[in-house]
Amino acid sequence: MRIGVLGTGNMADALATHWARAGHEVTIGGRDAHRARRLATRVGGGARPGSLRSAAESGQVVLAALPFGAGADVVAELGAALAGRVVLDCSNPVGPGFRLLTQGGPSAAQRLAAAAPGSHVVKAFNLCHEDVWRMRPPVFDGRPLSVPVCGDDATALALVGGLVRDTGCEPVSAGGLDRAGLLEATAALFISLWVGEGADAQAIAPPLAYATGPGH
Repeated sequence: MRIGVLGTGNMADALATHWARAGHEVTIGGRDAHRARRLATRVGGGARPGSLRSAAESGQVVLAALPFGAGADVVAELGAALAGRVVLDCSNPVGPGFRLLTQGGPSAAQRLAAAAPGSHVVKAFNLCHEDVWRMRPPVFDGRPLSVPVCGDDATALALVGGLVRDTGCEPVSAGGLDRAGLLEATAALFISLWVGEGADAQAIAPPLAYATGPGH
């Protein structure tokens, strides 16, 4: 598969490395050509550097590994270059005090969809620190990490599901793009628990057998 990556930061690095190792054709796009070249070299696997536009135009799937404040603006600039493509949003709109910056408005993923109306936006990979995505693979206590995925297009969801598996994780359907805000709010809660309270967020949910109460 051809994958374009918008951004040259840590999430771009972690995810693109998995996909290049899996044999996908990866193009790293950035405003800074030097940073794009440096990241493409680090990712390896034949990854190529380019501009944001060339990365968008090259990918069947385009990873928007961009800060929340910049993502919709970059996507809007690219416009028709993203038409018909899958745009994968991994951003978290979390601000000071672990506050959800989209409170009361569209989710970050919905804002990308509005900025690129001809694309198919999918939300995934936003619940973990980039170092988790660098693991080969992210397996804890013998269990692969599950990755919730939100989107409205079946073909786009299938493509992203394959990319999730390429990281060694298991995709979990979390509903349509209208539920992406729930994933972003979950990230805000988890980050506040992990960083703010030093709490184990995984411990707040009971095992599946008890999810609807004992004996159900």
